[in-house]
Amino acid sequence: MMRKFVVVMLGALALSGCGLFKTKDNIQPPTPLAKFTPTLTVKQLWETGVGNGAGNSGVRLEPAVADGVVYAVSTNGDIEALALASGKRLWSVGTHWREKRDTRYSSGPAVVGDLLVVGTLDGHVYAFDAKTGKPRWQVTVSSEVISPPVIVGDRVLVRCNDSHIYALAASDGKQLWLYDRGSVPTLSLRGNGTLLVAGGAVFFGSDDGKLVALNLADGSSLWEQRLATGEGRTEIQRLDDSDGSLVLDDGVLYANAYHGSVAAVQAEGGRILWSRPLSGYTGVAVGGGTLIAIDDASNVWALDKTSGADVWKQNALDWRWLSAPAIQGKYVVVGDLQGYVHWLDLASGQFAAREHLSGKAIRARPLIVGDIAVVADDVGHIAAYRIQAQ
Repeated sequence: MMRKFVVVMLGALALSGCGLFKTKDNIQPPTPLAKFTPTLTVKQLWETGVGNGAGNSGVRLEPAVADGVVYAVSTNGDIEALALASGKRLWSVGTHWREKRDTRYSSGPAVVGDLLVVGTLDGHVYAFDAKTGKPRWQVTVSSEVISPPVIVGDRVLVRCNDSHIYALAASDGKQLWLYDRGSVPTLSLRGNGTLLVAGGAVFFGSDDGKLVALNLADGSSLWEQRLATGEGRTEIQRLDDSDGSLVLDDGVLYANAYHGSVAAVQAEGGRILWSRPLSGYTGVAVGGGTLIAIDDASNVWALDKTSGADVWKQNALDWRWLSAPAIQGKYVVVGDLQGYVHWLDLASGQFAAREHLSGKAIRARPLIVGDIAVVADDVGHIAAYRIQAQ
């Protein structure tokens, strides 16, 4: 129950726009949007709806794309395939599937080839044929699955909210190994970063502020590196999750932690190359020689990826509860709690373009496919935007 309380206060309710942003509630109001002269032309290609999105679950439902098809799910049981170029619905799983099964989809789908895998709030993992939506297999895991599974080779990796990680056979869902971290913190932010797989290792940020590497073959531990101390007088002050997205670039892992640091860590061996205080929970992005991080007040920071030195800081989006950042060519793309999508110049941090998807929060990281950004909000609106050549 305590974990759920933090989920609500720091996740779903803070982003719902339901009146929490008032001084008497002791929550900072979002900074009003400033006008600017656009330097980038962005065109909306299409917009549609997929169920009720994440609803009030507090999860970040990121769409996936493969072979020109966008796949999206919702917590009320919708799973759909849409044409990336037009938004045309190619298939959807019908009510005959939903009526007899737990289909409160909560993880955002993973798609590789003809295999699509998704997890649920009640601890189930389902596999479908990505070309048709036909069910393939299902398994039960230890708790809810709120980060996208990862498909690599002949296996599917699934992270549960109780810190268990499963390796399942891609062919039939048979368990290959299980990683059990043991105890988890009493309080935790609502979220789990996506597992990152590279070079025979599985990397992830833990609920106790560590960066962890496992052996892909058998789930054994390779190394751990702490990103946050977990210090403070109260449980809230000791929150130190490393829940955001990880980035691997040139053999270096980049990550951050709530009430902790942003750091560059060697993927082989876990040696810290540099670290600096920066409390965040969304994860980071890397473009060229620049690392983008968002702190817990929604300031957007650009750091030199080799040293961690400041490049620029954009504070005009304070307290807008930004999504994780994405890099689209020369631009940083983020969504906010009022349904706006912002493009910032990667070199300077200045605003380049802005679009309004809806009046609802955008918590999921924008999905970048070349010159197209696919953006989904909390209530099922999903749209594709194309940046125009200058």
